[in-house]
Amino acid sequence: MVRKIGIIGMGNVGAALAHGLIAQGIGDHYVLIDPREDKVVADRLDFQDAMVNHSHFAQLTVNDYSALSDADIVVSALGNIQLQHNASEDRFAEFSFMQKEVPQVAASLKQSGFKGILLVISNPVDAVSALYQALTGFPKNRVIGTGTLLDTARMKRVVGERLGINPKSVSGYNLGEHGNSQFTAWSQVRVKGQAITDVLSKEELCDLAYASMKGGHTVFYGKGYTSYGIAATAIRIIQVILSDAQEELVVSSYHDALGTYVGYPAIIGREGRIGSIDLRLSSEEDQQLQTSAKLIRDRVFEALEKL
Repeated sequence: MVRKIGIIGMGNVGAALAHGLIAQGIGDHYVLIDPREDKVVADRLDFQDAMVNHSHFAQLTVNDYSALSDADIVVSALGNIQLQHNASEDRFAEFSFMQKEVPQVAASLKQSGFKGILLVISNPVDAVSALYQALTGFPKNRVIGTGTLLDTARMKRVVGERLGINPKSVSGYNLGEHGNSQFTAWSQVRVKGQAITDVLSKEELCDLAYASMKGGHTVFYGKGYTSYGIAATAIRIIQVILSDAQEELVVSSYHDALGTYVGYPAIIGREGRIGSIDLRLSSEEDQQLQTSAKLIRDRVFEALEKL
């Protein structure tokens, strides 16, 4: 069976994602879409040149929404990264841009007959995921965002650096908005099986939570954009979907109790979100989750009222 993946938006993130997928041989056919015709055509040529020296081969189609009709996954990688350069370092700075782009893409996806999984990278990812679902009418389980999976990776990295261990030995989650209202659920974090609250002080944990939340902006200010971390995050989700791994991932999916898309663990498989996880958070963490969800919910409501 041919594994077909669409990527809408071939900027720094979309290109890094396409390169990673092609190099690892994850898909057999890619549909690359971007309004900059010269750019996406050049990307196709560049990837075709690279494939001569890869051990994998894939078919590449550009700027053809109709080719998405039988795609397994479509990734929304649209965005305007320069809007992240704002005083409050708020990912919602891109929301006004996305409110103009999402309706057009949603209409094109519906017209194409696409029935696969829509994976959203575009920021603010929770709110944009909600917009896509509302405007396409796709089942909620089939529209998911990368959520706080990357923030969780950043948390594991800073904890690993602080303790001098491999970050893969750290388990736990960052939850809520992929943005400033997210938080690290320290009650869930374990280091080689030991509760991190038994290892580090509250002050140290606060510093690490802040460092993980601001990790993306640290990269952004260093090179002007982020790409590899989020591309790897999306690739992991795509692999889980295509293989029907039914794996627990902290993605942005619709949370019934919170009434919105939010970063929270879910079981992901071939049909998208196929199951839920019920965390036993502390009362403080539960309030943080409620606050973050309300922020997302309110912003989405305001956006939909304008459309």
